[in-house]
Amino acid sequence: MTEAAGTPRATSSGTSAGSAGSAGSAGPTRHHAGLVLTLVLAGMAMLGPFSIDTPFPAFAQMRGELGVGVDEMQLVVSAYMLAFAVMTPFHGPLSDAVGRKPVVIGALTAYTLASVGCALSTSLPMLLAFRVLQGLSAGGSTIIGRTIIRDLFDGAEAQRVMSRVMMIFGLAPAVAPIIGGLLLGLGPWPTIFWFIGGLALVLAVVVLLVIPETHPPERRRPLRLGPMLRDVAHVARDGQFERMGWAITLVFAGQFIYIGGAAIFVVDLLGKGEADFWQFFVPMISGVVVGSWVSGRTAGRVAPRRLITAAFAVSVVAALTNVALATAFGPTLPWAVVGPSLIALGTGAAFPTIQVALLDLFPQVRGAAASVAGVMPLATNAVVAAVLTPLVTGSVVTLALASLTLVVLGCLMWVWHLAVDVRRARSLKAQTPSVAP
Repeated sequence: MTEAAGTPRATSSGTSAGSAGSAGSAGPTRHHAGLVLTLVLAGMAMLGPFSIDTPFPAFAQMRGELGVGVDEMQLVVSAYMLAFAVMTPFHGPLSDAVGRKPVVIGALTAYTLASVGCALSTSLPMLLAFRVLQGLSAGGSTIIGRTIIRDLFDGAEAQRVMSRVMMIFGLAPAVAPIIGGLLLGLGPWPTIFWFIGGLALVLAVVVLLVIPETHPPERRRPLRLGPMLRDVAHVARDGQFERMGWAITLVFAGQFIYIGGAAIFVVDLLGKGEADFWQFFVPMISGVVVGSWVSGRTAGRVAPRRLITAAFAVSVVAALTNVALATAFGPTLPWAVVGPSLIALGTGAAFPTIQVALLDLFPQVRGAAASVAGVMPLATNAVVAAVLTPLVTGSVVTLALASLTLVVLGCLMWVWHLAVDVRRARSLKAQTPSVAP
């Protein structure tokens, strides 16, 4: 019998979504991830960080040509990120209503046109308008890509594919500025926007040819704003979803507080120059990549709940170690980046498994679940960067303590989730009549 839309999947101990497992759709794994499919899904995920980081090397040239200051150029990033966050709740529900491919291809097409507009911009207001359009459309590939993974793959294979995509995605913040610098050597700053627009266009064509439609018409939701918002609200209010979602969101925030405050951390606290950011980002990204690799390697071998618990334990130990190293050595390398990198290893190992589990809770509105799962870290990290980071970047010790607090809060949410799951399992066992031998 088809499950009611928005109703959590029935669960069983150890493999359920409620236990951070991946119950999967009815039936065995339907696909095996090939290299081309994995690269396409990873490319869809990388479009977001490429949009932010690739133009960075051109900012000085853009300031001179557009006649604006440093503070005004920061709007080029802020406008994109704000629009991305505003649209994120809607991409998933739209895909639940009309299918995955129309939303992805439509978003990539809009992104291509927005990038052309950026390349042709002759003033900052014109550039910002097209950056907003880029932000509104970029999330379509990122959010729906996760949904497609879970549509196509079940159980351990879904975890493996999510892990591989995150490994490649984790490289994007390091690779994008390098590509931007190389493009700047080939031509003026619009060359960068021509490149990322061309990348989106290529992705749209490849998605059309390679990615199957994974959400058939008989499972689609009404294409009306009211039902879509109700689906999002239903997902957001679910206790299991909230506990697991906030667990990974807060633990990741313990890592992100260093990313959001990277300029202060690297330049002001560590005393490094603008060319030295790699000394922080390379170890941090390496942690994410290694953690994602661990998640993929352990898929099907280690129970999802156990893997997430172990990954969060690594993050807690890393955060405690970070405080100890900050107290003992102060703002000196390599000690100042050891803790954040190990926290990233823990989040990298936990993230793919939790993402699969969150999507498994709502198989009929998986797109809405992906959107809510995307909004939680976006909103939290925005608050962390804007409000918390300026308060705790006075020293490496206060920054480490703030990171530890966020990681511990996330792990407490996970412990709460496990406790509720154990109580539910005991209650179900008590209600099941015993059968005489």
